[in-house]
Amino acid sequence: MKTIGLLGGMSWESTAAYYRHINEAVRQRLGGLHSATLLLYSVDFAEVERYQREGDWGAAGTRLAQAAQVLEAAGADFVVLCTNTMHKVADAIEAAVAIPLLHIADATAADIAPHAFTTVGLLGTRFTMEDDFYRGRLRERHGLEVLTPPPADRDLVHRVIYQELCVGTVSDDSRAAFREVMAGLAGRGAQGLILGCTEIALLVGAADASVPLFDTTRLHARLAVERALTTPRDSGAAG
Repeated sequence: MKTIGLLGGMSWESTAAYYRHINEAVRQRLGGLHSATLLLYSVDFAEVERYQREGDWGAAGTRLAQAAQVLEAAGADFVVLCTNTMHKVADAIEAAVAIPLLHIADATAADIAPHAFTTVGLLGTRFTMEDDFYRGRLRERHGLEVLTPPPADRDLVHRVIYQELCVGTVSDDSRAAFREVMAGLAGRGAQGLILGCTEIALLVGAADASVPLFDTTRLHARLAVERALTTPRDSGAAG
């Protein structure tokens, strides 16, 4: 079994879900008392959120690259960045280490591919929904048209993520609001919906939408387990 390097804390609420999903998947695959061999570097999210708010993505990239280097030095065979938004600085992390970074958008696209969908909706932070680092990768590498909610709905989704889900608050009112946002995306032609923030699955699930949901946290964790159990130690391209 390879050693998984989890780069988490953004927020710790979803990083805890990563830990659970990964260990459940290893137990399912190997049985008995098996659990994952992994290392966790958990950053202070307040520091990262400040960089986000100030638009200082260079500093954010440097901070996470340093954390990835610690994981590499400690023996991680690859890095799993436990957040969608901070894949905005994936290039900085990849440049800082010799081990692969498993990209969350690629993990998600791999699960969408068997459905032969061409158009998906995307929910996430404002950065994920509005910037091109995520939508562009899905479009250019995986041929997916990506729909996002209108501005007012994007504001709502972003607010709920930071002010509620990241601090462990799960509200029925917010769940109802997310259902409306998801219904709007489906009504515009989204064949499936990407839960493109690792906290969103804490709020909504399959029963809340009329089209399939793709939980990036679970899919990313599953890819990590596949890599840990099936990939030779000296192979695998970053990204």
